[in-house]
Amino acid sequence: MKRVVGTFTSTIYVGLREAENNFVHSIEEVHSICQKYVDEIGLCVTVTQTEFIYTGGSEPGASIGFINYPRFPDNPECILQKTLELAGLLLNTLNQQKISIVCPDKTYMIERERKI
Repeated sequence: MKRVVGTFTSTIYVGLREAENNFVHSIEEVHSICQKYVDEIGLCVTVTQTEFIYTGGSEPGASIGFINYPRFPDNPECILQKTLELAGLLLNTLNQQKISIVCPDKTYMIERERKI
């Protein structure tokens, strides 16, 4: 039987280098964080190692992908909410300042709250 659902994708982009001390986290840490999250809520994501190349330097990173999987369909708002939850977890656990989330029609950036 064919299953067809509306397409929705979201991708988290996270660097692995901490800004404060230059410590570089491993892709295995990303796998572990994602595995724990998906085990808790029943979900599937992709994790891909990447390298961010920018003016004056580069940084290892990861992209974490979500799709509207036809076997377990969900609405775009719920997929986005799960994406934002995992992004927040990655932001805090990997001690990052910013994380980008790319969706079909918008790109979000979440940032760590600055202490005053």
